[in-house]
Amino acid sequence: MAQSAAPETTGAPLIRRPWTIALMASAVAVAAALPVLPAGWQDAPVGLVLVLLAAFLLTESVQFDVEFRKQTISLSPTEIAVVVGLLEVGGLWTAVTRVAAVVIVESWQRYPAPKVLFNAALAVAELSAALAVLTLLPPLDVTDPIAWLSLMIAVLVTGIVSMVGVGAAVSLTEGFPGWSFFTAAVPNLVLGPVSVVIGVIALLLTRETSWTWALTIPLLVVVVVVFRQSARAVRERRTVQRVYDFARRVELVSADESGTREIVQAVRELLNADRVALWLPPYLDEGPQLLVDAADRDVAWYDGPGDPDDLVRARAVVPGAEGPVFVSYGRADDAERAALLRRGAREVLGAPVTTAAGEPGYLEVCDRQGDIVSFADGDRSALESMLTHVNAAIRQQQLLSQIRHDGDHDRLTGLPNRQRLGGEIDALLMAEPATARVGLVLAALDGYTDVTDTLGHAASDELLLVTAGLLREHAPPQAVVARMEGGQFAVLLPGLSLAATERAARRLREAASTRARVAGLDLEVALTIGVAAAPVHGSDSGTLIQRADVALLAAQGSGGVATYHPVLDQQSLRRLQLGTELEAAMADGQISVVFQPIVDTRTADIVSVETLVRWAHPRYGDISPDDFISLAEQIGRIGLLTDHVLDRALDRCRRWLDQDIALSVAVNLSAHCLAEPDIVERVRRALRRHGVPGELLTLELTEGSVVDDTVRNSTVLADLHALGLRLSMDDFGTGYSSLSQLRLLPIDELKIDKSFVLGMSTSSNESFIARSIVELAHNLGLRVVAEGVEDEMTRDLLTQMGCDKLQGFLVSRPLPEDRLEG
Repeated sequence: MAQSAAPETTGAPLIRRPWTIALMASAVAVAAALPVLPAGWQDAPVGLVLVLLAAFLLTESVQFDVEFRKQTISLSPTEIAVVVGLLEVGGLWTAVTRVAAVVIVESWQRYPAPKVLFNAALAVAELSAALAVLTLLPPLDVTDPIAWLSLMIAVLVTGIVSMVGVGAAVSLTEGFPGWSFFTAAVPNLVLGPVSVVIGVIALLLTRETSWTWALTIPLLVVVVVVFRQSARAVRERRTVQRVYDFARRVELVSADESGTREIVQAVRELLNADRVALWLPPYLDEGPQLLVDAADRDVAWYDGPGDPDDLVRARAVVPGAEGPVFVSYGRADDAERAALLRRGAREVLGAPVTTAAGEPGYLEVCDRQGDIVSFADGDRSALESMLTHVNAAIRQQQLLSQIRHDGDHDRLTGLPNRQRLGGEIDALLMAEPATARVGLVLAALDGYTDVTDTLGHAASDELLLVTAGLLREHAPPQAVVARMEGGQFAVLLPGLSLAATERAARRLREAASTRARVAGLDLEVALTIGVAAAPVHGSDSGTLIQRADVALLAAQGSGGVATYHPVLDQQSLRRLQLGTELEAAMADGQISVVFQPIVDTRTADIVSVETLVRWAHPRYGDISPDDFISLAEQIGRIGLLTDHVLDRALDRCRRWLDQDIALSVAVNLSAHCLAEPDIVERVRRALRRHGVPGELLTLELTEGSVVDDTVRNSTVLADLHALGLRLSMDDFGTGYSSLSQLRLLPIDELKIDKSFVLGMSTSSNESFIARSIVELAHNLGLRVVAEGVEDEMTRDLLTQMGCDKLQGFLVSRPLPEDRLEG
């Protein structure tokens, strides 16, 4: 028999309320019973009636519950008792004892009163339908095979009436549930004819000897046990399938908050829960998150999961906890009941979630939607299985969030970078185009290059961290402190006029002027500052930053603080002069190349060199590559500079080949070069001119240039790759590339940005990110190069991670040709 009814729903339309449905079912049952039940009266011994009642009590107590959202269908082998009753005591007594058993069992099991009434009415309707069918067939005689067939038909009709009745109740409360709902009753329909066979055999044998019941009762018990085991096996198979479907679904979620919400929703749907909450600890620059998915879509939050002192959450996340924590109101102590009342729940499953932040997250499942079924051991096992996939998905999302975060934050200081600063400026200016006032301070750390050259990167990084801390401490609360590049910082001051920005800049310089202990030495911390303000000096981020930079250049020449003025643009003539001298400098040999070796991690052999460009100017001295490379890009000479470096690299490679040394050379390729229509042909001609095979050339591309829409929508990467050379993504992790993009691009190699590598020996988080990038790259068939390796501990960590190649000061500094050969 299948049983169900709708739970009480406050505020629901009258036709959908459980009592309405129960009363309607009762009216239908009475209408069906009046024509047939009185005619089914016959005298019956009291003892036999009591035995029949006991049989109904037994079979009604053994159920297989199937959930459909808020509805629960209960399947039980009551047909055996129905067959015995119809043959031995008649339809009326069978109906009376069955109704009595339904009321007793379901009241003891604390079913809602409307459900008890509905199921009792459904039992009467089923038996009335069976009796109506039997009146159309020959009289019942247990020795007549025709009677056996008649009973099978009657029992089949009871199953159909039950299925239709329950389906009608579900449709009234929640709408049509779909045809899969009705397939759940198929096992009960199959069980009906089997029950007829068992009942007839028992009665036939009993008429031969009353001792037959000594054999029949154990047989009945075996049938009940088999039914229960079968029900359990079906439930377990369904759980395994649903967990598999959950894993497939979680693999496809997006790496953002909507993807996390989909994970929470999938957990709730798999466990048919009323509510599921996921709490995640703070990560990067985001605060803690609490995501709730509930059957009632108006529930976006509830008390408990976000409280670290909550009893259930504290028990779940305690180290060493074995499996999910389960708290049920019926078996709870006072503290546990208070925690349940806080949630408005009868039962709660709580479990820890592994995150990349180090602090565990927390997943909580409240109440089954079904008004009968409670959480069982199978649900705890299912939740444990799901947690494996949830943990993997959360860690993957946080890894991608880390990579995206690093795209607009400085890895060393954690401050926003130039790209993020530009976005912040534009957002402020666009919010109030006519009235917005924004101050910008660019601060250069004096002596930064000298510290790097004399004490190394570790010391200069320490100095940068001290400076970042000073600026954070002394900048106004609403300010945005950013790191630009090298030893340069920026402070964005929303709402400040030019005069107020100048005053703030002087205060910052004074506050930051101090001494700091770096690498065992007391070093002077001093800032040179350039000031610009909107709208006086510009109405967009590019202009404002450029003019603050001009002011900073002026301040470096005079010391102290300088504010932008148009006359300062004259000082940019130096850059203009450098631009005009660029081609001559290449011809005169002022612009040369140096080579930095790259070694194989396993063998420590040099397998390639990266070609780096240098400019020794006769008047200005050594010019930073960042300065003249960006200048070449701005004036459209980057192609000539790239061809010059490529020629020098391939010429060196050819001379090595002449000495039977096959050493690969790597050359950086600007994003501007990728946009040039003849870049592929120029590279092909250079390879032919020097007689170097393509496999000995690697072109290093910036992450931003590779994922640029113009590049991705062209064939330039594929055409370059077709020359036989290798393509390497340089500085990976500082841009916005995704794994799906990498998979579609002809990239052979990733170079982990040195900002990931420099802190590995002191930061477990840096090591986790580096390890994840190595694993992800290898899964995509890419080789991995780590740049910025400066100490043996970092080298050893990268070796253990399976990184393929190493580059950095520990291996070798960039060397000119003569020293490289030596």
